[in-house]
Amino acid sequence: MRGWIMAGDQQLLDGFARVALAPAVPQPGESLPGSTPALSAGPLTGTDAAAGKPWTHLRPTLRAALFEGASAEVFAACAGGGILTAWALYLGASPLVIGLLGALPVACNVLNLPAAWLTHIVGRKRLAIAAVGASRLVYLPLIAFPFLSLPDATRLRLFIALVAVTSVLAVIGNNAWIAWMGDVVPAQIRGRFFGRRTVFLTLAGATSSLAAGVALDTLSPRGWKGETLAGLAAMACLAGLASIWLLRRQHEPVAASTNAGHDGWAALAACVRDRAGRPFLWYQFWWHVAVGSVAGFISFHMLVNLRMGFALVAAHGVAVAVVRIVAAPLWGRAVDRLGARPVLVLCSFGVAAVPAIWMLTTPDRLWPIALEALVSGVLWGGHGIASVDLSVALAPRAGRPFFLAAFATAGGLGFALASVLAGLLASSLPAQFQLFGLGWTAIHVLLLVSALGRVAAALLAVRIKERDARGVPELLRTLRLPIPKPWAAFQPTSLRALARGRRRPPVSVPTP
Repeated sequence: MRGWIMAGDQQLLDGFARVALAPAVPQPGESLPGSTPALSAGPLTGTDAAAGKPWTHLRPTLRAALFEGASAEVFAACAGGGILTAWALYLGASPLVIGLLGALPVACNVLNLPAAWLTHIVGRKRLAIAAVGASRLVYLPLIAFPFLSLPDATRLRLFIALVAVTSVLAVIGNNAWIAWMGDVVPAQIRGRFFGRRTVFLTLAGATSSLAAGVALDTLSPRGWKGETLAGLAAMACLAGLASIWLLRRQHEPVAASTNAGHDGWAALAACVRDRAGRPFLWYQFWWHVAVGSVAGFISFHMLVNLRMGFALVAAHGVAVAVVRIVAAPLWGRAVDRLGARPVLVLCSFGVAAVPAIWMLTTPDRLWPIALEALVSGVLWGGHGIASVDLSVALAPRAGRPFFLAAFATAGGLGFALASVLAGLLASSLPAQFQLFGLGWTAIHVLLLVSALGRVAAALLAVRIKERDARGVPELLRTLRLPIPKPWAAFQPTSLRALARGRRRPPVSVPTP
């Protein structure tokens, strides 16, 4: 085990592991390599592997987990993100339906609470194998879709049902897998293992996503779009079979505690009443409302409105993922030194500007997408790390799984509500219209709504309290970024100096 990495790489891989622990948030151009919903995250900090673990089981188990993650990335590349949108367009789905389909995986987080209960009743390994395997084999009928003589409306309804079932099973399987891995991976090697796993998954996801995008771009113009999609569905199902085989090869140790779930519902009620956790609960809800108002439509916007090819959409996702893991060590050190709250506040306000970049992008001007990939990769990486660290810090150890499930449920509810309302709004607006002499689409309206919603949610993040956390100005100084001082112009001494034509005296910033 010690031979996997050199000692000098441990800190860097620990930083990558922080990204692996972050909850999945839909990004433009999903699916992002290394962010597959099921089996992408590592066990949250605060969970510990069982003592006295038989090390004879550990090496083959971790090796199987590594390759199982790669099979998850192949499945995501062949059946998620832009490929999911390609299926919807092929079957004649409306923009409303496409938006709701893209939102389903995150909206299904409302099932985290019943999933936690189901994990406790059925068992971690047994439920993980059944749910994860089934979530990937559900797509088997898609192989025959292009060759069925069924009405388009019927095929579209079946497709929506398959996506919904897959999304539900993925949430259940992910919940069980995280509980299982919490006892498999020893705490002393967790950072190294999940850091290495994140890099491995990113490489596997990048290769698979680009290959799927190139295949669609090459074969679709020749009239083979249906056959290509069916072939990708077959690849996704083969990856699902590999997942089942690899999951069965992994060892399940005895759970550290078998009574943790008995007071889970009491812990849920305590989470709602908790004065420290309640601001974060509201933030989770409204943040996902803001993100969900446009996230499900981004792939459609890239493929239809911006006329980007599938390969370019996949390349954008790869770029965001690479920037995200490169920035992880910086954000990890900032969270460790200054706390998660200032990072969350800074990244929330920063991410609010991302929709504006998409609004500036046109089919003839695609270069802002490169800037968006850089900004999104950096800011979403920090946001994910801060979110998971803060959720763990605000959740007491007793009943922590249910506190975390409550936070995820709040986000899922907000995302689901926003996705439905955004779909109704988009369907009621004209597909294209003129305003201020410029051409706009319904997606531009959703981007504006999302930007304003993110600013409002970022203001809620300011209200979150974290013990021993520093302020945002100190975080900016640590990152060596300029600190905005709009208040300096309104100080009396500054105004008098300006009136006399003198240079304003320097303004000292109080330490928070």
